[in-house]
Amino acid sequence: MLARAMQSTDATEAFDFAALRASEFARLDTAGIAYLDYAASALYGASQARAHGDRLAQGIFGNPHSEHLASRHSAAAQAAARVATLAFFDADPDIYDVCFTANATAAIKLVAESYRFSLRCGLILSADNHNSVNGIREFARHAQAPVSVLPLDTELRLDRGSASLRASVERQGEGLFAFPQQSNFSGVRHDLSLIEEARALGCDVLVDAAAAGPSGGLSLREHSADFVVCSFYKLFGLPTGVGALIAKKSALGRLRRPWFSGGTVEFVSVAHGRHALRTGHEGFEDGTPNFLDLAAIEPGFAFLARMPRPCLRAHIQSHTQRFLALAATLRHPNGAPLVRLYGPRDMEQRGGIVAFNVLKNDGCVLPYERVEWLAREHGVAIRGGCFCNPGAAEKAFGFDALGVEHCFDKLEGSFSIEAFRSCVGRAATVGALRLSVGAPTTHSDIERAVALIVACGK
Repeated sequence: MLARAMQSTDATEAFDFAALRASEFARLDTAGIAYLDYAASALYGASQARAHGDRLAQGIFGNPHSEHLASRHSAAAQAAARVATLAFFDADPDIYDVCFTANATAAIKLVAESYRFSLRCGLILSADNHNSVNGIREFARHAQAPVSVLPLDTELRLDRGSASLRASVERQGEGLFAFPQQSNFSGVRHDLSLIEEARALGCDVLVDAAAAGPSGGLSLREHSADFVVCSFYKLFGLPTGVGALIAKKSALGRLRRPWFSGGTVEFVSVAHGRHALRTGHEGFEDGTPNFLDLAAIEPGFAFLARMPRPCLRAHIQSHTQRFLALAATLRHPNGAPLVRLYGPRDMEQRGGIVAFNVLKNDGCVLPYERVEWLAREHGVAIRGGCFCNPGAAEKAFGFDALGVEHCFDKLEGSFSIEAFRSCVGRAATVGALRLSVGAPTTHSDIERAVALIVACGK
């Protein structure tokens, strides 16, 4: 443990994050904001914004479906973005392709709506998943495919993940296995060896890399998932509105799209009711691509490359560890703990996301909405709610023991957090706070978050 801590400190000191903050993110200090919501969105550097503005002001970009020079400029930027995306995920361009989408959710839907679900080809999900992945189950159910969920343990890690995966495949057969590289709720980094295990059992594998952020370090040469999804704004802030499906070319070839659109076809005949989809990414990129924003992707990766990934990972781990350590020591005057942490208490296989609640001196949870309000007053940017991850939330809050299903029935058509909280009982926990760190984070940001928690306890 000491050796790892020393390595982390050395790596952090090898890159000057304070200089990066001063040169690229000075607006945070000017505005007096401690931004700690990087799991929701990374922040763009000032140089990224200037360069993109200059690119648009000086360049001429046309619809890449045309062939004139302005369109060629857009097509070249799109091709460069594809190359940069494959490089970031260490993906062999002979094996993998990149389909650009509106976001990670749209990338997931491309797979979900086109996958060969059937009575004999089902879906396996981890309980820890973003709702955009959970939503795949509706396509599986429509095809009458079996659906199973791998449970979580008390640290919100997969509970005997390898054994649970094997048991699911033995019970329902092969199909699609989908799980996150890193939890957007707890920060847990799941065991990527599950990719190889699932594929050996005959499953296709979809990895949601959106919450892993710029320090995730997923190598598709080492862990050859069939599908990976991401959103670029979660990596480097700019652009928004662009995501990607990174997929094996062979896996794309097995998908069957339920429709066609402009840009995806070789031909369409109205008179004869026939069409032919294009191969590769062209068959999956519906309509005109977001070509102006796609031009910001290669420069975005170049911005990230200024920070050696081991240094960035160590920087994030250092600040996360500091918050965990400080939060665990906070107490009310009567000695009762001020914070309840969810997920791992140390940095073993976890990233820069921490879920927690502030406690009253009687042990009851202070509603997260109250803490969010105080956070805004203190200039601290954190997230409140369940973070679109109901599986991790249900395990963290002990919903199974509370028997909440009757509340879903009771509140159908009129659901709200307040009504749900009232139904399950005021002593129950509904929602939490999430703090997440990134490259611009400083010790001062963490201290302001801790000061906010102390203020909540008064």
